[in-house]
Amino acid sequence: MSTTTQSYLVGLIGDGVMPSLTPPMHEAEADAHGLRYLYRPIDLTEIGKEGKDVGELLRAGAMLGFNAFNITHPCKQLVLEHLDEISEEARAIGAVNTVLIRDGKFHGYNTDASGFTYALANGLPGAALDAVLQLGVGGAGSAVAYALLASGAKELFLVDPEPSRATERADTLTAQFPESTITAHTPADVPALLPRASGVLNASPIGMHHHPGVPLDVTGLNAGHWVADVIYRPVDTELLKAARALGCQTLDGGHMAVGQAVDAYRIITGLAPEAPRMRNHLLEMLEAGL
Repeated sequence: MSTTTQSYLVGLIGDGVMPSLTPPMHEAEADAHGLRYLYRPIDLTEIGKEGKDVGELLRAGAMLGFNAFNITHPCKQLVLEHLDEISEEARAIGAVNTVLIRDGKFHGYNTDASGFTYALANGLPGAALDAVLQLGVGGAGSAVAYALLASGAKELFLVDPEPSRATERADTLTAQFPESTITAHTPADVPALLPRASGVLNASPIGMHHHPGVPLDVTGLNAGHWVADVIYRPVDTELLKAARALGCQTLDGGHMAVGQAVDAYRIITGLAPEAPRMRNHLLEMLEAGL
């Protein structure tokens, strides 16, 4: 059966995933390709499961004919032990967010890192990567830190309220990118680090609808900084608004959301999606308040 006539059943496993816009993004792109593609959110809270049950859910999905799953918090690390194969990049990051089921085996990938690489290249082409200040290293933070270094960041300041988490990530990344300088810091260090940074990346939850605010004192920013956010709800965070008012170049989290969806869709179907079309659809849904 050819790719274009095959039907696809895909799921998203994680906590609080019912409002996710990833399923409709995938389904709309599949419609454009003439595919039969159904993408269902599988919310752990709704079904009374925990992150540790991700392996059980994968196996049940395989028996029920699912083609693939996207994996999100809190399962990106927990899923690793249940996979038969893990891509080199996902293994280096230590997290998987896409699982392809093929020939009865589970193949793990990470499209968070490649999604941010896409976002940086397309949304902030030519951004200076001499020194980057990253706020937050949990969740997607590990993947975007990897992406920044793979994109050529020479110095990376990892800031997290949990010092041990920042230190552990810095040590791992230093072993993987020995040509770069990666250091761990606490939020108290940010004012002293900002003048040394060419760009700032917010990978913390501060700025989301349920965590409003800005993750740093914006008076330390100036027009020489670029500022990026991984948050896409809202797509125009308070941080990005403040940064633009100061003359900074900005990158919204919608670019990464589309980038990771583009790569996951390609892994699942083997087809090349149209990223601009997917971004337009995402922005339309956000504008409609979905």
